[in-house]
Amino acid sequence: MMHFSPQHPDERIRPLLREKIDNLTKPKGSLGRLEDLALQIGMTQQTLSPELKKPCNILFAADHGIVEEGVSLSPKEITWQQLSNFLHGGAGINFLCRQHGFHLLLADSGVDYDLPYEQGIRNLSVGKGTRNFLKEAAMSPEECQLCLERGASLVDEVFESGCNVVSFGEMGIGNTSASSVWMHFFTRIPLEQCVGAGSGLNAAGVSHKLDILKRAVARYNGNGEPLDIMAEYGGFEMVMAAGGMLRAAERNMIILVDGFIMTNCILAASRLHPEVLDYAVFGHQGDESGHKLVLDWLQARPLLNLGLRLGEGSGAVCAYPILESAVRMLNEMDNFAHASITKYF
Repeated sequence: MMHFSPQHPDERIRPLLREKIDNLTKPKGSLGRLEDLALQIGMTQQTLSPELKKPCNILFAADHGIVEEGVSLSPKEITWQQLSNFLHGGAGINFLCRQHGFHLLLADSGVDYDLPYEQGIRNLSVGKGTRNFLKEAAMSPEECQLCLERGASLVDEVFESGCNVVSFGEMGIGNTSASSVWMHFFTRIPLEQCVGAGSGLNAAGVSHKLDILKRAVARYNGNGEPLDIMAEYGGFEMVMAAGGMLRAAERNMIILVDGFIMTNCILAASRLHPEVLDYAVFGHQGDESGHKLVLDWLQARPLLNLGLRLGEGSGAVCAYPILESAVRMLNEMDNFAHASITKYF
């Protein structure tokens, strides 16, 4: 069984970081969120001179049995077709990774298609998609454990190659349904407020989706433990992302959190180990209706609000230059004493 043991960062460096930030040549607090981010990154790396190295976006893809119930506007085959698009460099996440210097790692967590692994997709598949959680558990406890392990192993790999900041993306038609159910169970926010349009459902479509998910939730008779709920309603790609996040926290890496689905993945991870949230930077508030609610529940402060609802890690990667600015502030700004400027506060 997979065991994670992320720790809260050592607090002893906090006053030193605070002092360094407050003595930079600016009015105290005047760089706002950049100061908060610099403190968090310095705490994560346990240094007064942090560095962001070899950023990586790990994109997990999988299919969902719940799509049989007509809960998504997009047909199931979009999952593998988009994965092919990622491979050829033509998707939203591709231009953002190119722009911001991210390595894009594509992983098949459980897509119902024979994929061209030789072209660069990692085969981490746990099966040809989850089962239909309206009728039965999406995955077995053993499959859930396997997903946690495989997600963690991919983070180990990028860490060992020198990466210390990782974002996670997903591709999986039906995964807003799975995420909405996780959100409901883990926050107790009413299901109606957790369910939105996904990739573009109209009002009737959202109503149908909510009806299906209500029936799926009503049949639950498990023990209520986080791992049980994750297996009962999750996606292979979602559990892999949660495992990756937990391992990234163990490795003292910055975790850049993307939109609705990835926020629910770190929510699930935090129900297993709350310490993971110390390492999380929330990239953006997306347009999926439940995203603001789950961010508020986590007391998260997203960096951007651009109306994004693409997934893939796009909002997380988009926010990366703000982290770079925070780190440059710490490393490149002068301090009052050295610059011979009167400290006036």
